[in-house]
Amino acid sequence: MKFSKTSQSLAIAALAVLATPLAFAQDTGWYAGGSVGRAATTIDDARITQGLAGEGLATTSIDDRERHGAYKVFGGYQLSPNFALEGGYFSLGRFGYSAHTVPAGTLNGDMKLRGFNLDLVGTLPLVGNLSALGRVGVTSIRASDNFSATGAASVPYASNSASQRSTNLKVGAGLAYAFTPALSMRLEAERYRFKDGVGNRGNADMISVGLVYRFGAKPQPAYVAAAPAPVIAAAPAPPPVYVAPPAAPPPAAAPMRVSFSADALFDFDKSTIKPAGRAELDKFAAQLRGIQYDGVQVTGHTDRLGPHDYNLKLSERRAQAVREYLIQDGVASGKIAARGVDGADPVTGSECKGNKPTPALIACLQPDRRVDVEVTGTR
Repeated sequence: MKFSKTSQSLAIAALAVLATPLAFAQDTGWYAGGSVGRAATTIDDARITQGLAGEGLATTSIDDRERHGAYKVFGGYQLSPNFALEGGYFSLGRFGYSAHTVPAGTLNGDMKLRGFNLDLVGTLPLVGNLSALGRVGVTSIRASDNFSATGAASVPYASNSASQRSTNLKVGAGLAYAFTPALSMRLEAERYRFKDGVGNRGNADMISVGLVYRFGAKPQPAYVAAAPAPVIAAAPAPPPVYVAPPAAPPPAAAPMRVSFSADALFDFDKSTIKPAGRAELDKFAAQLRGIQYDGVQVTGHTDRLGPHDYNLKLSERRAQAVREYLIQDGVASGKIAARGVDGADPVTGSECKGNKPTPALIACLQPDRRVDVEVTGTR
């Protein structure tokens, strides 16, 4: 059997995703999953007819079996927010043909494809929870062929069964949708290059849908607003007797605002507070213990680079992380609130030019990446 060569569109799509300057994607970590679908290949009927003609036989018809159910299981590690190394096992199913001849006879061919793969997978965020996928990798495929003949036809090979393992290129492209930070769905089209048991080169195309589970992924922390201040009704007017005038209430202290650099508190694109950041927050919490305050507002800011929705979620996660840490340091949970505002309130103004995330622009926008903490109350 020989399988025809088709277009290289999957390779182009995969390389387009892998070559795009990527940013603002998922965290690192281990994951595993599985997919089911259908594989297809093209059987070279002209070659089969030519081979039978060499035996003095005329081919009357060929029944091709070019499609079969397929599946794969895989596991991987997210090396960076946008690239993962993924390995797995796949079964592309069975393919074959039955060629009928005159004088009466039949030549049957059957092939099974199974193997292992190791891929580099790139992820490009699109809209919301939807991302594009591209992959390039290598496979080790075993092709197992079996042939039989009846009547006037005969098997044109030295053996009725043959198998061969070969190392080949594999490419793919698709879409992924994240239901939660831990669970997502993939829809993929992949091309597997192989060599069959009698030395012919071919391609098998697989379309599949599957699920991916990320180990250790944590849900987004819910926003917890500070409890509203109680409304106190005015006391009834006292009787007309002389009373000493009440002492003047202590003057309200001006709001105290402290700005922490996001780069000092967090690693790039993360919302877990670093040890150095915890030390700074411990100092701030110690200062609060000497203040009679009404409320604390934590506001997370990002710079203006990247998608608005992603930056807003990142700023919310960082503000929430600071809030939870200050609660552990003794700040009353009912008096502290957290929110994120994306890059809507830059402190750099118009100083930093451009929109392409060059190292110079990222450094210029560093003051915008911050967490502001504002305390209101009286001393």
